[in-house]
Amino acid sequence: MQDVFAGRLFKTRGGAVLVGGIAAVLAAVLLVAYLHSYRSSVKGGAQPTTVLVAKSLIPRGTSGALIAQQHLYQVTTVPKDQLKNLAITDPAVVSGRVTVADVFPGQQLTAGDFTTAPVNSIPAQITGERRAIAISVDPTHGVGGQVLVGDHVDVYVGLNGQGAGGIIKLLASNVLVLASPATGGGNVILRVSAHHAASFAYAADNGRLWLVLRPQAGASPTPPDVVNLGTLVTARPAIGG
Repeated sequence: MQDVFAGRLFKTRGGAVLVGGIAAVLAAVLLVAYLHSYRSSVKGGAQPTTVLVAKSLIPRGTSGALIAQQHLYQVTTVPKDQLKNLAITDPAVVSGRVTVADVFPGQQLTAGDFTTAPVNSIPAQITGERRAIAISVDPTHGVGGQVLVGDHVDVYVGLNGQGAGGIIKLLASNVLVLASPATGGGNVILRVSAHHAASFAYAADNGRLWLVLRPQAGASPTPPDVVNLGTLVTARPAIGG
């Protein structure tokens, strides 16, 4: 019955006009829905999103802590549709991680640029003008195994001359210990500046180095003393702390 009615409707001029009108209305509705969906997607893609971007070159092996300390990134916004996959939006994400490849200026930081930092990773603790150097000390000169990773020490060098011509002087103060043998004797790795690395190397080859453990907090400045036979004889007696 419905098929017969539809057939008669199409055969009449008025019916054809009615069907055409209905089709036009449906097309308009579909067009409006499409435009609304398109505008929503365009608006969503243009919505600004926060992201971390490298300010300068971040070399492979740089720790998240150093990236933050050196301000090697900046927080900026980009359109959502320009956000890279796994882009980092929270600076806390890089904590405890190191870069696995160079990150270039203007590049978005992503989770794929980082990996979990090895425990006590020495390369992750040096950057810029910092250097790591190993020196050999015996248990006595290395404070008998009491110097641990993360401690700070004053480093003295003893240079022996002929007769009583030897001297002992402060080589560097407040030096960070990056690695230390448990027994106190062996290779100790210290973080020094590039400017002082040659001095440490020369002192290690031509003298004897002493490590003096500093307080963990509230240490007072170490005076740059130079001691020889003359100053030792004329100096006032030391008072124990």
